[in-house]
Amino acid sequence: MSNDLGSQPPTDTGLDDIARRFVEARRQGRSLPDFPGTIPDDLVTAYRVQDLAIARWGDEVVGWKVGYIAAERRDASGDERLLGPIFKRNLWNATGAIVDIPVFSAAGGFAAVEAEYVLQLEADAPADKLDWTPEEAEALPARLFLGVEVASSPLATINILGPRVVVSDFGNNNGLVLSAEIPDWTQRDEPDLRAQTEIDGEVVGTGGATHLPGGLRAAYAFALSRSAKRGRPLKKGDLIATGNATGIHDITVGQQALIRFAGCGEISCRAVAAG
Repeated sequence: MSNDLGSQPPTDTGLDDIARRFVEARRQGRSLPDFPGTIPDDLVTAYRVQDLAIARWGDEVVGWKVGYIAAERRDASGDERLLGPIFKRNLWNATGAIVDIPVFSAAGGFAAVEAEYVLQLEADAPADKLDWTPEEAEALPARLFLGVEVASSPLATINILGPRVVVSDFGNNNGLVLSAEIPDWTQRDEPDLRAQTEIDGEVVGTGGATHLPGGLRAAYAFALSRSAKRGRPLKKGDLIATGNATGIHDITVGQQALIRFAGCGEISCRAVAAG
């Protein structure tokens, strides 16, 4: 398949070069002025880049962030969401103190925080089940936690360039802060799960579980389906950050974010330079 400009799609070598350049920029804490190569034609190819980058990164994947794709930006796959890896070294437990989160904004990249409701599987998903409904997902036992995604990339225009670029660079993820459990989440009404994000004392977003199109269960079902189709079926203990609950909020080095989850707890983070 050729892209809209009529050029040839990237070869496996070209895809690996994209992955290498993203990984090197992340390790060195520097920015990229442009997408490092030819943007993949579709999400399937973008996930190939992501897999190559995961192999180069050299850390355990402990979970996945889920991001929503606006209808006008979807491709032939029909996916309304996307996935990006969460690595063990960039998983932090909130202790009540301020958690330092590494971002690429000081280097000229992109950085934001996102309030998250985070699922943790309590059983392996069947490896041969490729399609999940929200109802089927709910039946697979999981715990629910409060969290904050560190959405950051060496590429400042990552969200502007779209989902294929986001997928290519770890889903625009640079970590996850995990906090208190929300018990018996399947028995709660999602409108009661509310959240608010402040940056440097100013409220920048409000929402909650209903801010996610289709709610928590739709995000859960997507993560199970796409992971299985990629040959990475989810396992017991895997985390799923279900999507931004109050919006995507830009943050720069030195700024402090406070995310309040109504009646459940709060998480305080301070942006520091990555690398």
